[in-house]
Amino acid sequence: MKFFILLVVFICVTLVGAFITPPKHGGFSRSSSFLKATAGEAISSMDASQGAVVGKISGAIPDLVIKPDLSWAATDGVTLGGSLATLQGMDAPGKSNVAWLASVNVADRLSSLTIFNGPLTDVPHLLSRCIVNSDNTISFTMDFRPRAYGAYEMVDAEGNYPGPDKLGRDAFVFSGNRKEYDTKFGTEEVVAFVKATAASFEGASPSGAAPTEFELLTNGPLALSMTMPLTDGNVAAVIAARERAADLWLRWALEDTHAHRPGAPINTQYVYDSKFRQNAYSALLPAYSAAFGAADGAKLSAAESGPLDEGYVGGGS
Repeated sequence: MKFFILLVVFICVTLVGAFITPPKHGGFSRSSSFLKATAGEAISSMDASQGAVVGKISGAIPDLVIKPDLSWAATDGVTLGGSLATLQGMDAPGKSNVAWLASVNVADRLSSLTIFNGPLTDVPHLLSRCIVNSDNTISFTMDFRPRAYGAYEMVDAEGNYPGPDKLGRDAFVFSGNRKEYDTKFGTEEVVAFVKATAASFEGASPSGAAPTEFELLTNGPLALSMTMPLTDGNVAAVIAARERAADLWLRWALEDTHAHRPGAPINTQYVYDSKFRQNAYSALLPAYSAAFGAADGAKLSAAESGPLDEGYVGGGS
């Protein structure tokens, strides 16, 4: 009888332990941060966060206005890959100098914020995009894109750039552009933020294949592109990173120290920005074509990139 009682107790303890001991999943415990999220929940949360971010930016930059002809409202019924898509296109010509802001949402698939600045400021362009993939992963891309050419695509594996022996006097120009970016924007604070963001993801790895030609031409030195499991923890980490990136961009945009210097070549900056935006469109096209198909991918890439030959007159004349 005593043996029977001990056996029953052992079985009960074993069963209780099985329920309260979390199983392992890919090296992670089944904690609350590793619970599976759904695509709908993930994009809905990101869309709410992005809406608050755009509202904050609009409140701080009152000149920022919606461009109805270049936007997609929910009532317009625009679909991409069978999912409802919305796009809020905005700009702020003049002193505020936001050439184009696109806040994009595709139900269950995509949340993306793109900001291109005008020639009256040297604040980096902002890229903040998250795609939910069909294999229950999410691909996150974030970048503070430089406003001057620094030959970033020429860096070698050790982090070195070509010198005058290969590029001539241009090497000093490119080096100066890189130094100015690092001094103003690629600071220890921002570098630490990007590194902490990468470390905050569970089971993440660098996204996809090697960067395309146009990605190399548009990526900044702080570009981050990672793919990770679709989990509550990763969704929260992505949202936190995107909000912080937007806060940094807004802080820079409001600082007078980044405004155009009298006598500086505005038209030269405008021409460079125009070419950069064309390259940015070409870099975006493969990503969206893979996610939504060739036709819808091209449609979304063009809409999010904004009017590449726009009549934007943010002080360029």
